[in-house]
Amino acid sequence: MNEILFWILFNIFVAAMLTLDLGVFHRQSQRQTLRQSLAWSGLWIGLAGAFAVLMYAWQGRAAALEFSTGYVIELSLSADNLFIFLLIFRYFKLPDQEQYRVLFWGIIGAIIMRAGFIFAGVGLIRKFHWIIYIFGLLLVYSGIRLVLQRGAQIDPGKNPLLRLFRRVIPVTDEYVEGKFFVQRDKRYATPLLLVLLVIETTDVIFAIDSIPAVLAITLNTFIVYSSNIFAILGLRSLFFALSSLMDIFEYLHYGISCVLIFVGTKMLISHYYVIRTDVSLAVIGGILLVTITASALHGENKTQS
Repeated sequence: MNEILFWILFNIFVAAMLTLDLGVFHRQSQRQTLRQSLAWSGLWIGLAGAFAVLMYAWQGRAAALEFSTGYVIELSLSADNLFIFLLIFRYFKLPDQEQYRVLFWGIIGAIIMRAGFIFAGVGLIRKFHWIIYIFGLLLVYSGIRLVLQRGAQIDPGKNPLLRLFRRVIPVTDEYVEGKFFVQRDKRYATPLLLVLLVIETTDVIFAIDSIPAVLAITLNTFIVYSSNIFAILGLRSLFFALSSLMDIFEYLHYGISCVLIFVGTKMLISHYYVIRTDVSLAVIGGILLVTITASALHGENKTQS
């Protein structure tokens, strides 16, 4: 199949799924139940698995492994980042029924921004190969920082873009029926727009970690893009599932830290030793399995005591 046609068909699929998601299945603003969020998360993961099979049929085993590894990395990084989203929602006292809508529009923005980051990152590495070492150091640093700064208080109110926005545009004190703007004596923004603004700027920071992590696996632009998009598409349902199961993932940040350090190291030594993609996938999957199992066992011990 022609690669350009594959790009077109994939983006049509993404647009169709987003339209069905908000326009049909979640037209009414309401918080997903745990059962619903787990079911939707399973659906998105199943679709990603089916796409990996399609990649195998189209480009072979190596491409399917690269997509799967990139997807696992993105999904695991997203899981930890979703806890930050939860803190942001609590800070702004965002009503439960509006959380899904904010995440939806946040994901639209994330898709656009990630596409730009991906094309820029792949282009830079192909033109200036030494940049891969900068990305590697960044990932190792991010992994270490994740552990050292765990538990630090996050204040979305200190977001510089948010503070500038408040100076330029007046903001209502209350949420207004899911609207981002309202017209009164003049045009006002609502707190809902502020939440979206913080989510979008926070995602830019997340992308600085996640995009280089997938670039350590492959420089195939389509694989990097599709693995990112599939992980992003499942974020909303994953958010509601994880917000209900936070105790089960108590040690997940340690696993994410190890994944970042491993992938960063893979980049740093790539000139001297190439770690096979299947080995990378096994290591990353093993790290996440160990940390999730340890979290579950620790939670069970706390319940019994």
